[in-house]
Amino acid sequence: MKITKVEIITRTSKLEDLKEALNKIGVLGMTVSQVYGCGLQKGHKEIYRGQEYEVNLVPKIKVETVICEIPVERVLEVAEKVLKTGKVGDGKIFVYELSDAVRIRTGDRGEDAIKDEK
Repeated sequence: MKITKVEIITRTSKLEDLKEALNKIGVLGMTVSQVYGCGLQKGHKEIYRGQEYEVNLVPKIKVETVICEIPVERVLEVAEKVLKTGKVGDGKIFVYELSDAVRIRTGDRGEDAIKDEK
């Protein structure tokens, strides 16, 4: 099996739904970061103390997970189903093949570093 990293950048309001859906298919480990970015949305304008300001970076969340037993296509299907609103700003999913992984505590490498310990 190969080790794959899936990185999802999407709306902050979708985090709990995404976590729940991924947990249901067996994706238990993930890292979540608050990030700012711009894409097609190109930001928006706000007025502060009578002055108009261009806000170019929009708050998003980035969810990263590494999988080896769950099919990547299944993860993508579930994420798309949960996150798709059909509006600009739904986000992006990036998929990377990893050459190795190391569980620091035990020295396990490859798939053994990713799998649940029993």
